[in-house]
Amino acid sequence: MGVAVFCGARTGHERSWSDHAEAVGRAIGRRGLRLVYGGGSVGLMGVVADAALDAGAEVVGVIPRSMVDKELAHTGCTELIIIDTMHERKATMAAWCDAVLALPGGVGTLDELFEAITWNQLAIHDKPVGLLDVDGFYGPLRTFLERGADAGFVPRSTVESLVFDPNVERLLDALGCVAQSRAARGEATGLR
Repeated sequence: MGVAVFCGARTGHERSWSDHAEAVGRAIGRRGLRLVYGGGSVGLMGVVADAALDAGAEVVGVIPRSMVDKELAHTGCTELIIIDTMHERKATMAAWCDAVLALPGGVGTLDELFEAITWNQLAIHDKPVGLLDVDGFYGPLRTFLERGADAGFVPRSTVESLVFDPNVERLLDALGCVAQSRAARGEATGLR
């Protein structure tokens, strides 16, 4: 089972965000899951990838050719997929994952997150989406989505389908990210 993690190419100003990114990577490895992420070695992306690799996880990085040098592509990934466009990056990550988890990040993280949410709303896929609400980081976004639903712009079912939780383990459980062996994961997905 693959978990796409969307997060910042920067660490931000709060140490707890890096700590939580590390906890996500460790939990993915401990559960025998595959990390699918943006392919960078810097920021929260690098933290989550390093922690997942240290915990024995398969790590698939997906990065546009134009960002390989800019984001300092992570050369330690189990597999690094270099693609041409940001849209192709999101589509590739979606194809490799079974669930989506957002850590704190900037507009790129929101772009990836909202595409995953929109694809669920349009029934392009039905992958669970969760937001690790570290220190209330995603509280304002939740308020915005609730306001959008109250105003009739966002289907209530879209808002209700999202999982907000500050606890890594609970969030992974809620997304259906159960522990599995590497052999079971390979057989279930047909991927390496």
